[in-house]
Amino acid sequence: MPINDPVADMLTRIRNAIQARHQTVLVPQSKIKTAIADILKAQGYIRDWDLARNQKFPTMRLHLAYRDDNRNAIRGLKRISKPGLRVHVGRGEIPRVYGGLGIAIVSTSQGMMTGYEAWRKGIGGELVCYVW
Repeated sequence: MPINDPVADMLTRIRNAIQARHQTVLVPQSKIKTAIADILKAQGYIRDWDLARNQKFPTMRLHLAYRDDNRNAIRGLKRISKPGLRVHVGRGEIPRVYGGLGIAIVSTSQGMMTGYEAWRKGIGGELVCYVW
């Protein structure tokens, strides 16, 4: 069955794996999901990601990060721009998630980046999701 919103599917898989206390989660691979996984790794929300072998389709394995007190590094995920309602923001409109404790992921003309990076470069784009 085709998926209408692959990014929302990825975020839901991560959210479900966190609830079940899994160490890893499998996600179908695409360029957008790879860019999001790179940002999550750079920000410390996941430990690492790699390509899963012996799968029928290209698949990514995300290794979830847990803190010292055995709590997950990701407290929440929220999809903002959806296929039915695209949300675009300019440089001055990029939101701060939880007063700077979380990140906004923005798809810009220069690729996927955090909201802070886009703000520093002076560019806007499509607001993909919030992670905190």
